[in-house]
Amino acid sequence: MSSNGLIHPDTNIASVALTISNLGLSLAFYQDVLGFQLHRQVERTAYLGAGKADLVELIEEPAATHPGRTTGLYHMAIRVPSPLELARTLRRLVEGNWPLQGFADHGVSQAIYLADPDGNGIEVYRDYPRQQWRYQNGQLSMSTDPLDVDGLLAELRKEPGEARHLPPETDMGHVHLRVADIPGSEQFYCKVLGFELIQRYGPSASFVAAGGYHHHIGMNTWGSHGAPPPPPGALGLHRFTIHLPNQTELTLMANRIQAADIMTSEEDRGIFLRDPAGNGILLTANGSGQT
Repeated sequence: MSSNGLIHPDTNIASVALTISNLGLSLAFYQDVLGFQLHRQVERTAYLGAGKADLVELIEEPAATHPGRTTGLYHMAIRVPSPLELARTLRRLVEGNWPLQGFADHGVSQAIYLADPDGNGIEVYRDYPRQQWRYQNGQLSMSTDPLDVDGLLAELRKEPGEARHLPPETDMGHVHLRVADIPGSEQFYCKVLGFELIQRYGPSASFVAAGGYHHHIGMNTWGSHGAPPPPPGALGLHRFTIHLPNQTELTLMANRIQAADIMTSEEDRGIFLRDPAGNGILLTANGSGQT
């Protein structure tokens, strides 16, 4: 935590845990179509990644139902290291006949949008090098422009071999949340947790980050203004993990949260709390473990 109250610049989104309805169906998608590896399975919970840290946790609840109009996950964003790997992901999706929801060039990144078998939103993206990011009046400029899909697929000609798995450099780049109220959510993520406000899209969306990134957390009220949290046992976001670089930073964060009179609970892997929209957050640090 810096002297100006900002969260440590090396903070990142480590993983996302989802409640899903059918583990076999979800594993077939996440492994065979997206290219994740199954790191381990404990009863009805599976942990997936790209060979290093766990990135996605799937918790099977066969009786779980879609929550309707609530807060929760808009999408989780899986970041791959290069345009070639994004093209390979697109090829796997096409070959698997998986429905796609859209493509975008955001000026800072190239992105593919889809959903998993339970409708959980997913973005797979790659960043442009930071030196190519554009700024206006000192603020990072992000846009939503058409993606050059043909140009992306041309990357496959450079290395035409098959790639069944995501590369080990893959990580969880960010999460985008459905919230009930933008001002209250901004207050929590910026004033309490210490993220920097990077950009607002009118009154209904905000993007915050650590270390000058384009965003680690997006939040919007496009379909959730004033909405309640999902009920217990609903499909969707179980929690996401914010990972701090060391135990000192985690202690400083815990003190800020306590000073804001926000309820937390201690877990083996870190500190659990909820944002004003009811979205579950696990705070971890090196030495505390992570999902």
